[in-house]
Amino acid sequence: MKDNTCIRQQADLEQIERCRKTAATLDGPMDQLADRVLLLGNPVRLKILYLLHGEGRLCVCDLSDILGMTVPAVSQHLRKLRDRGFIKAQREAQTIFYSLQRDNEPLLLPLFGLLDRDKIPQPI
Repeated sequence: MKDNTCIRQQADLEQIERCRKTAATLDGPMDQLADRVLLLGNPVRLKILYLLHGEGRLCVCDLSDILGMTVPAVSQHLRKLRDRGFIKAQREAQTIFYSLQRDNEPLLLPLFGLLDRDKIPQPI
C-alpha cells in the first residue's frame, strides 16, 4: 500500500483482509467465468445458443439458413461453443445436431431473459 493515493480517513483493515482472501480464492474460477463470458460476447454465438435453447436442437445447415451465413462460418462458431462446453453434438446418419449442455443454463437463462423487449433497459 505504499503507492496508495487514496484520501480516505480510515481504512477498515478487517474488511480489506477479508476481501483479499476472498479475491485470492476466486482467481481460477474468475478466469474460467471471464473466458466463458468473453465467448458469449459475440452476437452470432449468443444467437446460436438462444436458438438452440428455443428449438432444442439444430444442425449446421439449419443455422446457416437461419443466420444467413455460410456453413463454414457457422461451423467455426459451433466449434468454439462445443470446445468450451456450451453445446453438444449428436450424429444421426450423415447429420450432426447441436443442442445445449444443460449445465450452462444458470449462466444463459438470465441473458436470454434480457432479450425480452420489456426487460431491456432503454436509453434515457
